[in-house]
Amino acid sequence: MIHVESYQTYGSPRIHAELCARGHRCNRKRVARLMRLNGIQARGRRRRRVVTTDSRHDLPVAPNLLGQDFSAQTPDEKWVSDITYVPTREGWLYLAAILDLFSRKVVGWSMDQTMTASLVTQALRMALHSRRPNSPLLHHSDRGGQYASHAYQELLQANAFQVSMSRSGNVYDNAVMESFFGSLKTELIYHQQFRTMREAKTHIFAYIEGFYNNRRRHSSLGYLSPDEFERHHYQST
Repeated sequence: MIHVESYQTYGSPRIHAELCARGHRCNRKRVARLMRLNGIQARGRRRRRVVTTDSRHDLPVAPNLLGQDFSAQTPDEKWVSDITYVPTREGWLYLAAILDLFSRKVVGWSMDQTMTASLVTQALRMALHSRRPNSPLLHHSDRGGQYASHAYQELLQANAFQVSMSRSGNVYDNAVMESFFGSLKTELIYHQQFRTMREAKTHIFAYIEGFYNNRRRHSSLGYLSPDEFERHHYQST
């Protein structure tokens, strides 16, 4: 049941953590052994990349202030953002997402059939509305035209963000966003054939809000979900 609920992606460490959270006393090695005996294993990742960054523009770009330092001590200290693609029978659906580095929570997202400045601006507006950050924070993205656009930069400036952009062609500068999109595709996209963009949007919404943010256990968070990790933080402060 837990394996199915996790989009068939949990290995023995996460299944063990989930069983313990549900009040079951069990040994991690026993969980691994039972999974092997029953042929239960986590889905593997497929490597495929379509370039969504077009930095061939004359718009100003920001220096890389993040510097591959993906640590954060509090929520809303550092946000990272990026765009990915989702194949449907109606064509590409583009997803822009913003992730808080403290809890790895997706705090803003937007989907559309075109990859424009409006796509990323809507994701940022959602993040600002849901989080309402009180102090200036660092916003990191690639140097694509969507993020360098006047509309997006004006929204960042209006909310006193520090602006950081990856170096050209360096995917490691935004590795946490790459990891999130990798999880999304491994756990959902690669195992679906979406007939319509509307169908894809429904499944992606359910994955982000119904699984990833509030139930998916992250090894980097001590096998807590992003929502659980933030709750523990606020309860201890």
